[in-house]
Amino acid sequence: MEVSGRIKMIDETKTYGNNGFRKREVVVTTDEQYPQHIMVEFTQDKCDLLNNYGVGEPVKISINLRGREWVNPQGETKYFNSIQGWRIEKLQPEAPAGGGYQAQQPPMPTAQDSFEPATNFKEEDHDDLPF
Repeated sequence: MEVSGRIKMIDETKTYGNNGFRKREVVVTTDEQYPQHIMVEFTQDKCDLLNNYGVGEPVKISINLRGREWVNPQGETKYFNSIQGWRIEKLQPEAPAGGGYQAQQPPMPTAQDSFEPATNFKEEDHDDLPF
């Protein structure tokens, strides 16, 4: 599977545990009617694949969906999903018709730039969203 979009954030490589497990996260914002901010994790030697990329670049990331089961100390079973990247490549900006020069896209606004926080929200209010 693949996810395409512009890089919104690239985190530093982090090391966990005595075995030196490495993980690095990148967030890609999709280019669609309702853009999604998809966090993809790269692990171990794949962390270094992100070294040559920066915020704002259009990319395509090859991914695998991973799921795992965990039983907490109270005996409850929990399930977790992750999106694991294994390849990343730069996408060329689409050329306009006629082959002319295309100016660089301005940075995408963040949700904080676009919306004011709700002040009249009550937990008991019903909404009709399907999710």
